Amino acid sequence: MPGSLVGGHDDVDRPEATLKIKGPIPAPALLLAAAAVAAAAIPGVGSPSRPVVQWIVSVALAAILFDGGMQIGRRAAGGALAEITSLGVMGTLLTTAGLAVFCHFAFGFAWYVAALLATAISPTDPAVVFSVLGGREVHGRSGTVLKGESGANDPVGIALMVSLVDAKQLSVSALGPIAGRFALQLGVGLLAGLAAGELLRALHRRYPLRRNVAEPARAALIIAAAFAVALVLHGSGFLAVFVAGVLLGDEDHAAMRPIRIGFDWLSSAAEVVAFVVLGLTVSLSRVGQLNVWPVALAIAATLALVIRPAVAELCLRVGGLRANERAFISFAGLKGAVPILLGILLLGAPISDRTRAYSIIVVVVVVSVVVQGGLVPVVARRLRIPMT
Repeated sequence: MPGSLVGGHDDVDRPEATLKIKGPIPAPALLLAAAAVAAAAIPGVGSPSRPVVQWIVSVALAAILFDGGMQIGRRAAGGALAEITSLGVMGTLLTTAGLAVFCHFAFGFAWYVAALLATAISPTDPAVVFSVLGGREVHGRSGTVLKGESGANDPVGIALMVSLVDAKQLSVSALGPIAGRFALQLGVGLLAGLAAGELLRALHRRYPLRRNVAEPARAALIIAAAFAVALVLHGSGFLAVFVAGVLLGDEDHAAMRPIRIGFDWLSSAAEVVAFVVLGLTVSLSRVGQLNVWPVALAIAATLALVIRPAVAELCLRVGGLRANERAFISFAGLKGAVPILLGILLLGAPISDRTRAYSIIVVVVVVSVVVQGGLVPVVARRLRIPMT
């Protein structure tokens, strides 16, 4: 996101990251809705193919995650590492388990379908978090944890979805392969990110490029290479780019300024592209079906009011966050492009009624962005979260 939305990068010595809050209707919701309406109303505007959507949104998400990692930086991430890891990894798994149980017993979904739905919906979204949190700065570790969680839990959710889809079923015999693929995704992604981040730091310190445009270009090439290498080795490219961004975030030499400016603009454009492309995949007629909205609203309400608060309270006990900070983080766990991207991956799973499941995910995301996202400023004031 541009520095005007999420805070500038000039003060690289600040110990903790900051976030900003705005309203009333977040831009991602408007982009998603406008694209869906255009696809339905304008002749010739159709939904792109699933592989094309996955490729475009994956590239956009990689740019957003790298920029988000740089906004956090190594020092701020280290100061909140326990909370980010606990909520971003363990919290995502616990949310997925709790939501799968709810979907199975409340609506009769088969366990495999319930697990796929829960996996898609569980991660928070960096594009929405960074977009909604704009206008006023939220200082301290609560802001750092929110940004760190949204960067950390996306690779977790994507790795889990890929593992489930590849397994083609959910059974006792399939749990071992699923866990193995999941661990491989995260392990390879982490190593690729560490290598890319250290390489970028060394290059920009020892071999700075004189032209401003050359620095962002070199960074983009290395990040793209890290993403590709991680994928080839069956790892998470998303985790790789996020970790690399975190390692690079606290660098304060002159070469970093054009990189920050370039990726600020790139991530802002990526957000627009991601939500427009995802909006084109939304069928208004299918989303409007009666068997979609009651289920989606019940899932959204249960997730926001029961599962997310319980999981956040449990996971955030590892740190020294105050009760009001834990409550704010719990409320501001917003859904967005990542759950819809995971919904597109779900369309490749061997289940019946895939389109209904995808429509449920879209409605849950819209409710989260519009309702929760619109209320974030009010909740922040009520909880007395420090802002300027």
